[in-house]
Parts: sequence; C-alpha cells; structure tokens
Amino acid sequence: MKVRTLFLFLFYIVLVICLTPILLFCILFGIREPFYDLGKAAMRLSRWILGLRLEVTGLEHVDRAKTYVFMGNHTSFIDGPLLFMLIPQHVRVILKKSIFRLPVLGFGMKYVGFIPVDRKRAQRGKEAIERAARQMRERKYSFLIFPEGTRSRDGNLAVFRRGGFFLAVESGAPIVPVSIRGTFEIMPKGRFFVKKGDIRVSFRPAIPVQNTGAQDLTDLMDKVRTSIQDGLGEERT
Repeated sequence: MKVRTLFLFLFYIVLVICLTPILLFCILFGIREPFYDLGKAAMRLSRWILGLRLEVTGLEHVDRAKTYVFMGNHTSFIDGPLLFMLIPQHVRVILKKSIFRLPVLGFGMKYVGFIPVDRKRAQRGKEAIERAARQMRERKYSFLIFPEGTRSRDGNLAVFRRGGFFLAVESGAPIVPVSIRGTFEIMPKGRFFVKKGDIRVSFRPAIPVQNTGAQDLTDLMDKVRTSIQDGLGEERT
C-alpha cells in the first residue's frame, strides 16, 4: 500500500496546482460551491486510488433539506475526508488551525466556510463554535464534528468534549450520530501509509435538541455516545 499512498500524495500535488486558478476564479466571482464540489470529487478519486471498499447504511436518516450537526467516532486521519465525501450535503467542518496552513487547500477550505480553531485556547474554541452556529442559522450550513476532539489511539471511544453539543443546542440543529468501523485498522494514529481494507459507515437516527439547556448537556452527550456505540456493533469504553 506504500505505492498507493505515494501515488495519492502525487495526485494531491497535481490537484493543488490545478485548483489554484479555479479558486481564484471562484473568489473573483464570489462563488463557493464549484470549489467545494471539486473537493468532494477529489475525495471520491482518493478512495479509488487507495482501494478502499465502503459499506454505507442509514442515509435515509438524513434529509438533505435540513441542517444537522453530524458527530462521528474518530480513529483515523481518513475519517474526516471520508465523511466529507459521504454526507449528502455541503457540510462544513471545524478544524485545528494548523490544517489551514496547507498551500491553496487551506485557503480554499476557509473560503468555503470551514472554521479554524486553536485547541489550546478555550476562548478561541468558544469563538469558533459561535461562528459556526451563526453560519448554520444564516447560511443553513450543516457541520461535521468529532466529539472526541482528536483521534483515538486504541480504537475505542474516548471522552467526549462539549463544544459540538453547544453548537447543536445554540443552532437548534438535530445531531446525526455516525459510526465508523475499519479506518483504525487501515490507518491508525501515527501511521503514514494506508492499508487496503473495508470500511463500514452507519448514519444513525437524528437526535433532536429542542428544549435542551446547558443542564441537559450530559444526557444529550450520553444519547449520542450510546447511538454511536450501537452502530459500532460492539461495546466501546
């Protein structure tokens, strides 16, 4: 799989070169969707290059006309691009600010509405959540959040952080839990090369947040965690 990973790396170098004039065109005319759609197409081609086999269930739980906060378990670098490709909406993501240093792609992600966050500063995290909630209300964006905050080192669910749940409550958008199996075996944290393998993604029934206050946040977090565990098909600690 080293050859496939290296080929993917070369593909992204070419992609960056090709996307530069397209991004400039989008900025010039104030449009975002073409750049976003090309990003999704690149993710689909990346999946083919890496030889990843997908089984996806539960998409009937997602109404394309509604706004959601999607929350998935996080065991691999693959998880973000994978869900970005699979979610049948123009979903945005809150990402650590270092990702936005990528040439062209980083600027492009910020341009289409992705939000950088400084995880080391709590106030910056709060500002990122407020900005995302504003985009959800004004532009009707959905957002993808990994409530564990970082990739699991052992494949098990780690402790959930509250930021994504504050976003759901503040925006009023239902939460769609997502269970991802197989990415840990393919590319766990610390591994650069991607193995060929099977990935199973289950979109779970949406969990409403209406009438949920700060005092109810723990119960909401427990519901989402239980739903993700059920989708994984085995107990996670």
